[in-house]
Amino acid sequence: MRKAIVAGASAVFLAAIASFAAGGAKMKITSSAFQEGGNIPSKFSCDGADTSPPLQIADVPSGAKSLLLIVDDPDAPSGLFTHWTAWNIPPQTSTIVEGSPPKGVQGANDFGKSGYGGPCPPSGTHRYYFKIFALDRELDLPSGAKRGQLDAAMKGHVIAQGELVGRYSRKK
Repeated sequence: MRKAIVAGASAVFLAAIASFAAGGAKMKITSSAFQEGGNIPSKFSCDGADTSPPLQIADVPSGAKSLLLIVDDPDAPSGLFTHWTAWNIPPQTSTIVEGSPPKGVQGANDFGKSGYGGPCPPSGTHRYYFKIFALDRELDLPSGAKRGQLDAAMKGHVIAQGELVGRYSRKK
């Protein structure tokens, strides 16, 4: 009986995750600078030029009205740490050039600045999630909006998403 309850709860949880992305619609986000699960080169971190890596976006659904980019670190000592947010990116965007923000609106990162802030873990190896979302509308948020505002505004408007994970540890 207990296994059946756990299995049922797990199925509901997985269904909720799948429905978050409109039936599991998937997009691709990749980088020519590092592979999925691979190491992010130091030039894209606080130890280097702290410039954003090149990103490629594919499989954007035809109904998308805008794209949204979030880069965060779930391994930060204080909990989830946001390194970059950008929204109202045109859905035709297939490339974000190294060192350049995408067309759209830049939000505040947890370094207290607008735009990209590269990996800078205090210790150990951290994972950095580059997430792309296709939305069914543009968001009415001002430049410099914080992550909580962004999360609230995008709720219920995600029609597809993709994710790229890179790792970084500082060389001391």
